[in-house]
Amino acid sequence: MMQSCAFGHAQVLPRSHSSFARRPVRLVSRYRNLSGVRCAAGDIMLEVKGLEARVASTGEHILRGVNLTVREGEIHAIMGTNGSGKSTFSKVLVGHPDYEVTGGTATYRGQNLLELEPEERARSGLFMSFQSPVEVPGVSNAEFLRLSANARRMAQGVPELDPLEFYGFITPKLQRLNMDASFLDRNVNEGFSGGEKKRNEILQMSVLDAELSILDEIDSGLDIDALKDVASAVNGLTKPETATIMVTHYKRLLNHIKPDQVHVMESGKIIFSGDIRIADILEAEGYEGIRKAIQQQGSNGASQELKPAMSGNPD
Repeated sequence: MMQSCAFGHAQVLPRSHSSFARRPVRLVSRYRNLSGVRCAAGDIMLEVKGLEARVASTGEHILRGVNLTVREGEIHAIMGTNGSGKSTFSKVLVGHPDYEVTGGTATYRGQNLLELEPEERARSGLFMSFQSPVEVPGVSNAEFLRLSANARRMAQGVPELDPLEFYGFITPKLQRLNMDASFLDRNVNEGFSGGEKKRNEILQMSVLDAELSILDEIDSGLDIDALKDVASAVNGLTKPETATIMVTHYKRLLNHIKPDQVHVMESGKIIFSGDIRIADILEAEGYEGIRKAIQQQGSNGASQELKPAMSGNPD
């Protein structure tokens, strides 16, 4: 069951480091009411407030105050230019060692997410598919997936699967992704095409019974048939008690996996949140479409500040 969110009737861009957001503005004309988002009525799964992070090796700050609230049953899409912080944000959530959190908070089902080790986050239900999945020579897909599944099952308090039981467990998941059983005998991602690697990532998501899935450009490198298979599998894994965050550059993914909210990220912040029409504008006009909306309203002299979207950033 869905309920409307009280976001008001206009989107406000906060003052930030973004070149897009020099002053709070109302969107007008065809840009009006883009924040009319509908939220699932589930409990809060992930709540991020003021998250800041830097590259551990260089000290370069990437995230500069990210705010995001994700509820059970929701699908969120994050869009933005290259270098805006989308992938960094994803990796920080799962505890990637290349990044160091310098400020803010992140809670997952009431737990302090930032205090958990990466493997603890995975066992608790977080999953991330990477843009470029790594190859693991010498480790069969079957063994890797079975050991991963059993670690997750132990955390859930359910019995582990022996090899024969695991085969019966994974077969329907392979079929849903149009993957041949021979994938199980191959080494993890070794010699896989780009599309095969992405299918394998979603297979892992299914096997791990992920609760919060973070899909980082899962659509990159996929032809239309592979995209449909992957999207169908993701949709099939969506449940009222799960949630998904998708990072993408293109609306074509959102045509197959319908988001409840779309966020625009710039300069390490989420500066703009709304519904699927944001993706429509980006697809038609690029980020210049956002600039046009700001410039149009700025020329009208409006300066009234309204409450930003739930997942936006305060001034």
